[in-house]
Amino acid sequence: MEFKNATISKKANVYFDGKVVSYTVKCEDGTTKTLGVMQEGDYTFNTGAAEVMEFLSGELSVELPNQTEPLVIHGEATFDVPANASFTLHVKTVATYCCAYAN
Repeated sequence: MEFKNATISKKANVYFDGKVVSYTVKCEDGTTKTLGVMQEGDYTFNTGAAEVMEFLSGELSVELPNQTEPLVIHGEATFDVPANASFTLHVKTVATYCCAYAN
């Protein structure tokens, strides 16, 4: 994965007492993404805009809205989260991700 002509914020987005850390990437085409790392743990996030979550590594399960079974991830996976929703991640090993936000 590579972002050309992008601006990256030096200030980290820190959540859950530092167990989830990401950096904001503003792309030339106007899209916004975050690149981050999650330590082992359980995390619930709320969305404003729709998101596309792309996990690049790690083992975790994800409870998504309107899904009866959790999504189990071993390594790479991508899933959508609707706007104004909440989702919970159960991270078993350190996980890296890229989140793209709808404009």
